Amino acid sequence: MTQPRWLDQTEMAAWRAFLTTSHLLERRIEEQLKASAGLTHPQYEILVRLAGATGRRLRMTELAKGVVASKSALTYQVGRLEEVGLVERTTCPSDDRGVLAVLTPAGARLLEKVAPGHLEIVREYLIDRLSREELRAMTSAMRKTEEALRSG
Repeated sequence: MTQPRWLDQTEMAAWRAFLTTSHLLERRIEEQLKASAGLTHPQYEILVRLAGATGRRLRMTELAKGVVASKSALTYQVGRLEEVGLVERTTCPSDDRGVLAVLTPAGARLLEKVAPGHLEIVREYLIDRLSREELRAMTSAMRKTEEALRSG
């Protein structure tokens, strides 16, 4: 049996820094979104993805890829947003089996209200603390990891 490739000191430091920072940042974002709009981070991301889509609508399958959620998790979150009038679901006109999620005017207004506070957190705790070079390196590293995770 092969021995595991244990992390060396540099690798362990990178891993722990990533874990700690991602958890702390996620917690801070969740707190801000809950306080300002009663939203979870996944719900906010759904609204953002829909706002950026043509016609403010996406097929549920495309939305799931964008927000990195299982079908059941996305269905649940979209259902919660639908209950409060921020999103609507409708049948895809080109495919009766397809379902579209559509950002409502109320959803767009809420997103407009909440986005500046979210951006402030992201800038304060991540973006503005890194140089352009560090941002490019982080983007490159995270894309490599994302590609491996999506293909595996």
